[in-house]
Amino acid sequence: MQIYEELVARGLIAQVTNEGEIREMVNNGKAVFYIGFDPTADSLHVGHFMALCLMKRLQMAGNKPIALIGGGTAYIGDPSGRTDMRSMMTKETIEHNCECFKKQMSRFIDFGEGKAMMVNNADWLLDLNYVELLREVGACFSVNRMLTAECYKQRMERGLSFLEFNYMIMQSYDFLELYRRYGCNMQFGGDDQWSNMLGGTELIRRKLGKDAHAMTITLLLNSEGKKMGKTQSGAVWLDPNKTSPYDFYQYWRNVGDADVLKCIRMLTFLPLEEIDAMDKWEGSQLNKAKEILAYELTKLVHGEEEAEKAQGAARAVFSAGDSENMPTAQLSDEDFVDGKVDIITMLVKAGLVPSRSEGRRALEQGGITVDGEKVSDIKATYEKDAVANGIVLRRGKKAFKKITL
Repeated sequence: MQIYEELVARGLIAQVTNEGEIREMVNNGKAVFYIGFDPTADSLHVGHFMALCLMKRLQMAGNKPIALIGGGTAYIGDPSGRTDMRSMMTKETIEHNCECFKKQMSRFIDFGEGKAMMVNNADWLLDLNYVELLREVGACFSVNRMLTAECYKQRMERGLSFLEFNYMIMQSYDFLELYRRYGCNMQFGGDDQWSNMLGGTELIRRKLGKDAHAMTITLLLNSEGKKMGKTQSGAVWLDPNKTSPYDFYQYWRNVGDADVLKCIRMLTFLPLEEIDAMDKWEGSQLNKAKEILAYELTKLVHGEEEAEKAQGAARAVFSAGDSENMPTAQLSDEDFVDGKVDIITMLVKAGLVPSRSEGRRALEQGGITVDGEKVSDIKATYEKDAVANGIVLRRGKKAFKKITL
């Protein structure tokens, strides 16, 4: 099976333009493609995961990835999938986030000489002359058509700023510049980016002629992938200092039964034949599939050693009385008042809830246990000596932390 057919079999392709040409280019290693990443935080999250895996697959098949860091478009903010305007970031914050992205992407993609490229659209967007841009690009876009785009339509009732309205033009201009500078002939993105990407393809053809080969393709679940980045305990980051390898493992270990095989097919590099054999699995076998998913993705992001540790810790949680390998969270002296610490502070410190208000709700709903005993009193406190010996805090059936000093 060639790479394009494999992408289809894995459920990664949603829409394409010029499918025959795209198949030929991708299968023969002729694609110079880009995927954009706006640096809105100092770490990539699981919502970016599918795009990174896709870039890795295509590079392994001989194609050349361009990771486009949106150091310029980050000044505007993508309105896709949002109900309000993004917070404006400083130049220093954007540059810091770009550097963090570069480091993390290198775990997935080979940026060696002649291999993948990493570029920043700030290199051309920040030096643009507004009047010149309007003359070169403005006439290529119909406002009427732009307003029918899904990324704008959903914002019209709540208010769409002129700043954000320019995002489609900026993204389209990115494709034109990448085509001119690096011979980029293909772009990939989530289904929520389809209108923006079509704008880029059309811009290249209008500026450079109908013979310009610019292809567009979307991923099936990339927009859902963005939603994957949030859980009840906050965001799931690829940076181990923000989401530990254990918590990353547990995130994938806890996916729903209906999603586990879909995630294995789309995100892991296991052979399709092996995955197809899992299609008949049900009941307790799905728990084995979840372990496979969690282990494979943790190994990909954090390395085999961390994946082994995370799996061992997760299994220890379900072993009677075995908390030796359980993931831990530490309290400091400042967390104690008169030698005691309250239950909500421990929940927040353990990362089992994102806020004190969420901690109160979890307690009131009866989902918290301490050393196996259910706790519903939001004012419950624990002596420092008890914490020094280790307390096992649990939310629900699968989220555990051992609290120590």
